[in-house]
Amino acid sequence: MDLQQYQLEASQTDQVPGTDLKSLIVPLLGLAGEAGSLLTEYKKLLRDGEAYQIFKERIAEELGDILWYVANIATKAEINLADVAHGNLTKTRDRWHTCGADGLLPGRGVKLFDESFPPQEQLPRYFRAPLTEMAAGDSCKVRLMVDGKQVGDYLTDNAYADDGYRFHDVFHLAYAAMLGWSPVMRANIKHKRKSHPQVDEIEDGGRAIVIEEAISALVFNYAKGHSFFAAVDTIDYELLRLIKNLTSHLEVQRCSAKEWEQAILAGYRVWRHVREHRQGTVVGDLRARTLVYEPLR
Repeated sequence: MDLQQYQLEASQTDQVPGTDLKSLIVPLLGLAGEAGSLLTEYKKLLRDGEAYQIFKERIAEELGDILWYVANIATKAEINLADVAHGNLTKTRDRWHTCGADGLLPGRGVKLFDESFPPQEQLPRYFRAPLTEMAAGDSCKVRLMVDGKQVGDYLTDNAYADDGYRFHDVFHLAYAAMLGWSPVMRANIKHKRKSHPQVDEIEDGGRAIVIEEAISALVFNYAKGHSFFAAVDTIDYELLRLIKNLTSHLEVQRCSAKEWEQAILAGYRVWRHVREHRQGTVVGDLRARTLVYEPLR
């Protein structure tokens, strides 16, 4: 039985039809009650062990009741349950899988966004980027080098407290290495895609740069409350979803939430080393999708 057929037949057993508040609250309360019943069955299994031989039968019954209430709520909300299931699979694949089919090239791994552009308009496929700190009055400033050339301006924390944000170029390098995307780095190393004016304006222009900087600041503010992701393997999906929404009109929309998570965590692993030593070399490989820290030589 497919979900659409199930939803149709389930609606025919609805004892409180309609779409008013009373009609909707009944299946909502029923769903909550059935979730509790499901937990009760599991409690019985913990208590009785193998002696509770009808566990699977009861679990199947409770899951069936939950499915009925879900279908009923969907019907009252005029939503197709099959569309709900499809949307959920799309969401979970994005959250836990990397690189969709359109992002792969046979035998070559990841297809990069600027693959078809000349080398001078591509992000470097491999880079070594030293960051060095120096005193600047009562504070410190950081210089970033890529391929022996200074990239961008000297950075400070722009904050009352020393929180290490002056090293945040590490995050842009992480997005470049792990996602193949960084309008900020592309602008700083002067590798914008000027041979295609529309791409240059939309993907490499000011709005995209502001969005990337906003993501860097947003994630940093979140990371402060989570030990800067030390000993953390996953990031709150709500944060990842917000990032996906911010970039939904850009080429990086192809990258999944999982890939964003990997890029962010890799960036913070390197950033924590750089912050600890107050300097270091960031090594990125776009083909291998890696970002590592090396002590400054």
